[in-house]
Amino acid sequence: MVQTLDDTKRMAIAMELADMKTVQNLLIANDQKLISTVSDEEIRKRFQHMLEDDRKNMGVLETVMVQYGVKAEPRDTITKMVEKLEQMMSGSELTLYQKAFQHELLKHQQVMTGLLIHKVAQVVGADVAVAIAPLNTVNFENRAHQEQLKGILEVLGVRELAGKDPDQGLWGRVQDAIAALSGVFGSAVTQNSDKQDMDIRDLIRLDHNKTNTIFTEISATDDPQKIQEYFGQLYKDLNAHAIAEEQVVYPKVRGFYGNDNTQELYDEQAEMKQMLDEIKSMSPSAPEFKDKVKQLMDIVGDHIRQEESTMFAAIGNNLSEQEREQLSTQFKAAKSKIQDEMAAAMK
Repeated sequence: MVQTLDDTKRMAIAMELADMKTVQNLLIANDQKLISTVSDEEIRKRFQHMLEDDRKNMGVLETVMVQYGVKAEPRDTITKMVEKLEQMMSGSELTLYQKAFQHELLKHQQVMTGLLIHKVAQVVGADVAVAIAPLNTVNFENRAHQEQLKGILEVLGVRELAGKDPDQGLWGRVQDAIAALSGVFGSAVTQNSDKQDMDIRDLIRLDHNKTNTIFTEISATDDPQKIQEYFGQLYKDLNAHAIAEEQVVYPKVRGFYGNDNTQELYDEQAEMKQMLDEIKSMSPSAPEFKDKVKQLMDIVGDHIRQEESTMFAAIGNNLSEQEREQLSTQFKAAKSKIQDEMAAAMK
C-alpha cells in the first residue's frame, strides 16, 4: 500500500515557506508603521509602494504554499523573533534610521530564504521546482526593496548624524541598481500592476503543470521509495485540486459552459479519484503499479486538455478580469482548507 507521508526534505521546505509567511506579515506591519512615522514625502512614497508590493507578495506566497501542497508551522525561533521585533518597531527605543535598518535586515532574510528554497527545490524534485516557481517574483521584489532601503538608510543616517541631506544623485543610483537586478533575476515578473490575484486559468494551469511533472517523475524511476514519495504527493494534489474545482470553479462555469460539459468534468474527476484510491492500495513495487499510473495519466491528460481548451475559452469569454481573479482567490482558499483537512485526517 502506498503511504502518503511527507518526505522530510519536502517538510523542511514547507517549514521555510511558513517562516517566510510569518516574516512577510511583519514586513507589512513594518511598512505601515514606517509610513505613519516618516515625514519625508519621497521616503513615505517609497514605503507606500513597498507596502503595496508586500501585500501582493503575500498573495504570491500563499499561492506557492497551496501549490506546494505540504503544510507546516513556522519555527518557534522565528515566531519569537517576530514578536520581539514587533515590540521594537512599535516602541521608542529605536530611532527611525534603526527601524529602517531592521526592516532592511528582514528583507535580506526573506531574499536568502527564498533563494534557499529555490536551490533546494532543484535537488528535491522537479515537481517542487514547478510548484515554487512563482516565488521568484517575491525574491526579485525583495531585492529591489533592499536597494531602495539602502538609499533610505543613507538619507536617514546622514540626517540623524549630520543634520544634512546626502548628495542629490542618490535616488538615481538606486534606480540604476534596481534596473541591474532585472538581468540577474532573468524573466522574473514584478508586481507593478493593479492585479489582486492570478487569473483562475493561470492558477489551474500551475496545478496541471505540477501534475504532469509528477507523472514524469514516476515514469522515470524504478526506486520504490521515490515512487512512493511521488505518488503520495500526486494523490494529495489531485484530490485537493479536484475537490476545490468541484466546490468553486464548476458551479461558477456551469451557467455558460453548459450542463453537459460541466457534468463531464465532474464525471472525469470521479473516475480519477476512484483510480487514485485503487493505486494507493497497491504496493509501489508491484509490476502492475506503473501500468495503473499510466492509465491514470491518460485520464487526467484528457481532463486537462478539455479544461485548458474549451473551459478556459468559456471562462475568458464570460468572466471579467476581476471575476477571474476573485475566482482564483476563492479556489486557493478552498484548496488550502481541503489540504488542512487532509493533513488532519492523516494524523
